[in-house]
Amino acid sequence: MASTSKTYIVEHLDEELGPWSELEYLAIARESQDMGAKFFLSSLPAAFKAPDALSKIPAFTAESRGVEELYASDKSRVCLLDPAAASDLCPEDGDKFDVFLFGGILGDDPPRDRTSELRMKGFEGRRLGPVQMTTDTAVRVTRLVVQGKTPVNEIPYLDHPELKFNEHESTEMPFRYVKGEDGKPIMPDGMVELIGKDTDKAIDDMF
Repeated sequence: MASTSKTYIVEHLDEELGPWSELEYLAIARESQDMGAKFFLSSLPAAFKAPDALSKIPAFTAESRGVEELYASDKSRVCLLDPAAASDLCPEDGDKFDVFLFGGILGDDPPRDRTSELRMKGFEGRRLGPVQMTTDTAVRVTRLVVQGKTPVNEIPYLDHPELKFNEHESTEMPFRYVKGEDGKPIMPDGMVELIGKDTDKAIDDMF
């Protein structure tokens, strides 16, 4: 029987935290808290200060060390979510791995292969499918598979959904999302409002 105590780690790799990433990380921390899991941001620069709302969530830890230092003694318990991996994440991986690692900001469009460095350090990889996901979606899907025991191809998805802000303004999101019970993409609280505030702004600028 797998322990439900899992750790989700995002290697942030940036000196600052943009408004987009902050909302994503808040969503990850809250959902991790609800599921009895832990959420780490690792490889943080010394000057990095987590927002108060994030720091107050017990499941969250800000960590200056990189994952290769944190788990130097047992890399075999760490699963790297890697688009180039040979096999897809499956429910049985919840028995094999305790820690699930996300290399940098997954929500880049086009994606940057920031995972390659972690791959070279010897962490075993798994895929989450062919379509680019936001960071919170990638963690959500991973949690549904390893804690919820739902196969990755049985999770309901919405690819590239259109967000309508009013009669004249809408934008297509270049990512895959988990489909909520209301039929809409599951997104962090405040994300639609953030995107809607400046629909002309490049999505890359919001991270």
